[in-house]
Amino acid sequence: MKNLLIYPNSHCNTPVIDFKVSGELSLTGRSVSENISEYYQPAIDWITELMFYPPASIVFSIKLECFNTKSSMIILHILKILEEINSKRISKVKVNWIYEECDNDMFESGNDYQSLVKLPFKILSLVEN
Repeated sequence: MKNLLIYPNSHCNTPVIDFKVSGELSLTGRSVSENISEYYQPAIDWITELMFYPPASIVFSIKLECFNTKSSMIILHILKILEEINSKRISKVKVNWIYEECDNDMFESGNDYQSLVKLPFKILSLVEN
């Protein structure tokens, strides 16, 4: 199993997906592309494969500026896979939801996701520069 690194498209409508076999997973940027399902498929496949090559712990850090409805469903799907990994004690999973201090929508989204999955979940605010 190799690390997975996917960069945004030229229109910056897709996030950076940076998944390391060490268990450090991050999703950063914007996720508003209309074809977002195709974009995320390698990440979903990679996380599913992680069940067979698990690190001792996984930290999934999500720092999105914005996302669309399709992206929200995919993010939930990824969190559900991680929830399964955690509940089966394959790896210990933690989620960091990171948002800009004044972005109430992203704060609310983090709270929504936290209520939908049974995972250790931190909602962290970043002070804007």
